[in-house]
Amino acid sequence: MTLCIGPLRELFVDHHLIEEKDEVQLHLHPPERKNPIFSVAEPLENACSGCFNVVQDAGRVLVYYRGYHPVGHDLPEDWKETQTTNLLVSEDGIHFERPQLDLIESEGSTSKNIVLRGYAGHNFVVFLDPTASPDQRFKAVGGSDKNNLHGFASPDGLEWTPVRKGALEVRGAFDSVNVAFWDPHAGCYRLFSRYFDETTGQRIRAIQSCTSDDFVHWTEPVPHHYDDGIPLEHFYTNATVPCPGAEQILLSFPMRFVPERSKETAGMDYPGAGLSDAVFMSSRDGVHWDRTFMEAWLRPGLDPRNWTHRNQTPAVGIVETAPDEWSLYASSHYGWSSNRLQRLTVRPWGFASVRAGYRGGEFTTKALTLNSGILRLNYATSAVGSIRVEVQNEAGNPIEGFALEDAEPLF
Repeated sequence: MTLCIGPLRELFVDHHLIEEKDEVQLHLHPPERKNPIFSVAEPLENACSGCFNVVQDAGRVLVYYRGYHPVGHDLPEDWKETQTTNLLVSEDGIHFERPQLDLIESEGSTSKNIVLRGYAGHNFVVFLDPTASPDQRFKAVGGSDKNNLHGFASPDGLEWTPVRKGALEVRGAFDSVNVAFWDPHAGCYRLFSRYFDETTGQRIRAIQSCTSDDFVHWTEPVPHHYDDGIPLEHFYTNATVPCPGAEQILLSFPMRFVPERSKETAGMDYPGAGLSDAVFMSSRDGVHWDRTFMEAWLRPGLDPRNWTHRNQTPAVGIVETAPDEWSLYASSHYGWSSNRLQRLTVRPWGFASVRAGYRGGEFTTKALTLNSGILRLNYATSAVGSIRVEVQNEAGNPIEGFALEDAEPLF
């Protein structure tokens, strides 16, 4: 099998490029926790604020999130209509502020950072549409009803109108964070949403996807497919994105929910049992997902307030905050009065790698066809480690002058 390597980067997040390997394995790189960029402030936000999603638009970074959400068991009949979508703005993706908007009245004042109020405020998720006309450059999906999801468009990301009368014609359990975006590699809109899988006799929160040519009419949702032997786990959210600069690969950061486990939750402002972490997986078609990495990508860590449910929920979106740094964001202290959003960093494209131990190892790629003249390999070693590269022909024989013994060790 010969693979064509185009101008986009290829990542070792799966075995797509690998033919054989010996004493090496794919290694997941967890993110680094950095500064909290936001903490809730009553009365416009509370312990149940969440559903964060991030948009990088030219010289600014926008974070949309559920601001106010009524908390308690005895909610009023109109509780869905009281929810709000709020906005944070940043110039660098590191320091954020609440803009003083004049859009939605709240607590007797319109000088707040609210952009939307109502049913859609529960889980309003925004993306930039590069194919749209200027008046619909921003698009979003939202809706707290479990079986109804609505589509919206905006010229500026502030004032929104529905893309059609009524809900989108797609099935699912939409009270979680649903992710829509334009996929430049596939040339269509994608929607990743939650449904409940009951094939094992249990009711498991799971992810499905569908596509659209116009953002209004959607194909029948298809459940995620995993390799044999991969157990179904509760995925509460998905935070799926095309990898920047490698858009042929879809990356997903689901919040993994463990309902049967709980730690001491005295002092929480929002009731509920269960624990959560975040995992990492990838796909090249949006349906078949590689779960080479079953371990957590983001763990609760030492902070006891992260050992409660719905923490470590990655926000949708990746932001370039420096030439050598990408930032992602995740919920922290959910359910507490200190509820906040924390910045995470990764090396650009550095989500995973092929790794050998002290005694070394080797791997061989599949046969590759290049449509450009240069093939670059990104690598890192220890002081005593090194890498050597051999170039073979399609039959697997070394090309003269490019055999292993001809290669200088790289370190």
